[in-house]
Order: sequence, then structure tokens, then C-alpha cells
Amino acid sequence: MLPTLVSFPDGALTGHGEVLIVDADTSVVVVDATPFHPVDHTWPDQPGDAGTIRVGGVTLDVAEAVMAAVSDEGVFAVGAEIPVKRGAEGWTWLVGHRLASEPGEEVAVGALATLEVDTDRRAGLSRGHTACHLASLALDLAVADLWRKDPGTDALGNPDFEGRANQTSRIHANGSVDEYRLGKSLRKAGFDTEGFAASLSEREAAVNATLAQWVADGAASRVMVEGPSIVDRRRWECDLPEGTASILCGGTHVASLGEFSSVSVSLDLSDPQLLVMTTTAVPAA
Repeated sequence: MLPTLVSFPDGALTGHGEVLIVDADTSVVVVDATPFHPVDHTWPDQPGDAGTIRVGGVTLDVAEAVMAAVSDEGVFAVGAEIPVKRGAEGWTWLVGHRLASEPGEEVAVGALATLEVDTDRRAGLSRGHTACHLASLALDLAVADLWRKDPGTDALGNPDFEGRANQTSRIHANGSVDEYRLGKSLRKAGFDTEGFAASLSEREAAVNATLAQWVADGAASRVMVEGPSIVDRRRWECDLPEGTASILCGGTHVASLGEFSSVSVSLDLSDPQLLVMTTTAVPAA
């Protein structure tokens, strides 16, 4: 068995594939090729696509696409139950389609399946994911002067606050919520947490000013791939005024920042040890 071929990096919403696995215990169906984007079990920032799969004239709802893997010995595992890291020898990586109900007899190995992604859900999550990356880059820029040591650089060459402090990222339709740990380790790394807290409102305004400029510029945005399968690396790229940002990313994205009316953030430091950044994207009319 080969890794699942995926077409979602190109923006595909429909496709066809041959059924390879039907797992009744998890209600997961695997086909050889799919347009569905799966939730990553190791960094589940973007939810998986939903939609439908049609086999033998019967249409079934796909609740969410998930990562799956099968060992050379035939052990099948889904999501968090996968016992090895991606790329481990002896395992093949797959996209599973978790059905909203048990698969019927029509869904059999070897059958031809027609797959269709929920267009509105995909579009909302793509906007949310692109906005999330834009917000993190704008935040890095807004706090660049608060570093006393070099923390490394982000995709635009600014001090990498995102890479140093981010502990969780959750993407939803038209937005995201990111949490950053502002503890002792970050202070030791050279970040002025007290200065940040004292100027929180100014930092938020700076982030939003940058985002407004980027959205107004309407830059191109795309997913670059190294190959056609789910295990091949993918990157998000965007031609921002400061240069082309390129970030390793397995998610889906908009084709242009012209798809936004606006992107903005709010910064919450109710817990002085934890910054919560809420990003909101408004689709273009």
C-alpha cells in the first residue's frame, strides 16, 4: 500500500478514489486519492475537512478527515492511536474519512468512491489558517524591539516570538486562537515580558496596522508541495511587502489576501504568564 495521494494543496474540492480500507470499528474509510484535508494528530491546529463520499449509488456523510497509518504487519491506527511518529519505518501514512454513521455493505475494498468536500467549511478554515499565519508574523514584528538576545528569525527575518513562545494554536472558520507562554524560560531567552505587558495596547495596535496594510496589498498566497502524497512536505507562501514569507505548513489556505475584507487581532494578558491572541478574519464581500 502507498501513502494517500492528496489534491487539497491545489484547492481541489472533489475527486475520485479506490477504496483501500474499511474499518468498521472506527467508521473510517481510506481511499487511494482524496481532496480531503485531514486533521494532524500531532499538531491539530486545523480541523479536518467534512463532506460526503459516494460509493455504489449511496452517499454517506464524512464527519471529519483524519490521519491514519497502517504497519507492514497490517496494524491499522487512526489519529491519536497511531503509535509512531510520522516517517517511522514500517508504516504507511494515509488519509482516513471518518463517517458520521457505520459504513454499509456498498463501501467495500476495491469500490470506486466519489468524494466531495464541504465548500463553505473548507473556505472558512482556509481563511482562518492564512489569517493565523499573518497574525503571528505581524506579532513577531510588533514585539521585535523587546528582545535582548537573538531568538532566531521568522519567515520575514524578524525575531521569532512565535517559534519561541507559542504553545497552542487552534484554527476555526475565519479565525484562530493562539496561546503564548510568557514564563521564566522566555525571559531567560531575552524577551522583556514586563515591557510587553506595559505596552500591550500599543502592541495590539501595531499588529492590526500591519495586518491592515497586508490585506490592502492583496498579496498572492499559495501552498507549495514537494510531492503528491500526504507525507510529502508542504509550505505556505505569501508575497508580503516585506518579502515572500515561507512557512512549513500542512494546512489549506486562501489564494490571495484579496479574499479578506479585514484581519485583526485582540491580545489578552489576563494571566501575566499567558498571552492569548484571538484572530478574526472578515471575508471580502
